[in-house]
Amino acid sequence: MRFWRFYLVLVFFSLLGAAILSRLVFLQIKKHDYYQAMSEGQQKILKEESGKRGEIFFRSGEPAVINKTGSYVFLCPNEIKEKEKVADVLSSILNLDKKWLLEKAKKDNLFEVVKRRLSLEEENKIKEANMEGVHCEKETFRYYPHQELAAHALGFLSADGQGQYGVEGFYNEILKGKEILAERERGPFGFFKSSAEKTTGKNLVLTLDSSLQLKAEKLLSDNEKNLKFESGQILVMDPNSGEIMAMAEWPSFNPNLYNEIESPEIFKNALLQKIFEPGSVFKPITMSAAINEGKISPETTYIDAGLVKIGGSTIYNYGQKVFGEQTMTGVLEKSINTGAVFAEKKLGHELFLEYLDKFGFFEKTGVDLQGEVFSENLEFKKGYEVNFATASFGQGIEITPIQIAVAFSALANGGKLVKPHILKQAEGISLDLREKEIISKETSYQIVTMLSSVIENGFGKAAKVNGYYLAGKTGTAQVSWPALNIQKRGYSEKTVQTFVGFGPAFNPKFLILIKLDNPQTKTAEYSAAPIFKELAKYIIDYWQIVPDYE
Repeated sequence: MRFWRFYLVLVFFSLLGAAILSRLVFLQIKKHDYYQAMSEGQQKILKEESGKRGEIFFRSGEPAVINKTGSYVFLCPNEIKEKEKVADVLSSILNLDKKWLLEKAKKDNLFEVVKRRLSLEEENKIKEANMEGVHCEKETFRYYPHQELAAHALGFLSADGQGQYGVEGFYNEILKGKEILAERERGPFGFFKSSAEKTTGKNLVLTLDSSLQLKAEKLLSDNEKNLKFESGQILVMDPNSGEIMAMAEWPSFNPNLYNEIESPEIFKNALLQKIFEPGSVFKPITMSAAINEGKISPETTYIDAGLVKIGGSTIYNYGQKVFGEQTMTGVLEKSINTGAVFAEKKLGHELFLEYLDKFGFFEKTGVDLQGEVFSENLEFKKGYEVNFATASFGQGIEITPIQIAVAFSALANGGKLVKPHILKQAEGISLDLREKEIISKETSYQIVTMLSSVIENGFGKAAKVNGYYLAGKTGTAQVSWPALNIQKRGYSEKTVQTFVGFGPAFNPKFLILIKLDNPQTKTAEYSAAPIFKELAKYIIDYWQIVPDYE
């Protein structure tokens, strides 16, 4: 009996041990998966990531877009005990809204980014503050070393890692590489470390020439001071291959600071994302179609009375001028509206529509840049007589600047419609650059001769470069009220002034489009044409093109 206490204690501990063992079996075996998942949920997060983003280079190999390493600060809200204090200190260091920071700190979350691209001073101050739940970590970010240069062509990378606009947007999937679901685990100091292997995106080499791009952008910036246009664009292409060598826009933006821009409208590349009525630069298209069908020749004459009556409408020449007897070459030289109407009538409406379709005016060009738009021209296609008449000289028909540049390339290169493109080279990528003939070589030669005469003898004289035969056409189009978001019929006093030209005329190596929105001059003869001359002269000297004559 004296050992009963011993046996009682022994039984008690045996039962306790059995209970503990039973509980351990339950937790570690039966509930193993559940508690493992709970533990990992507290220690790990799954985050969609891609590897190092491919970089972008100009045609010379000079970097246009690169990756840089910097620091960012993030919160682990579940770790933060003094949320008010954390928000107050970070607000002071980072110059951020305290209320916004407090909302971040109160979230039921493990990972809240506060600010990226910290300065060294900001990073050091955060580390010195040594706040629980506040961490700094290194990251790779997108950097545009030339700031605003070619911003509209390049686009930018958004905060969520998606390419936006331009090359960044169009080639996003190729640049970011293969996307993976990465497991990021909390380390002993609260940091998250990626435990997954990443793949790298492809590098891209563009057709853009950085020197030519810089010159084009400077021309717009410098001329805005005198011409006071609302916006302006310059496009430089190889009319034989479709390679885009410069794509300039004013006003521009710095893609490194895209998040500071108030209106996203400035991100749009007007050369391919905004439609306009082109005006008289469209006349060579009408002429080339009529010549190609044998309906007229450059020497065909007609009598200009200064106006044409169509139903209840009257179409006048610019300034209501009367030119009398004129050849079709004279029509282009003097930019006579009634002459374009004459040529369209000779061609016929059905063929006119067919050629506009062949030239690609009712579809996208397929340029490899994000966001290209086009107009179906439904109003024009209603088939009213007056619509065909005004479209013959570029009013009442809507296109993008890049569409007219591609059409002019066909006039220049012997009649082939080329596909504009900005990618020159990338591993494993090939572009479909098939061409189609839309006018004959003979027609091309005839229209080039006529456009050369525009610069030698006509309203395009301001575009002439001594020693070289260049070809081109001016265009001054009124802006319709609906284009200004004013629901009113007819046209405003605002104009779009354009010059499209190429050179050397009979062996073209470059094509230039200049488009200025509402400059403070009467016509493109005094605004766009002189800019064309300066840029053409720059290219001629830069490429050391041999003169046509002394």
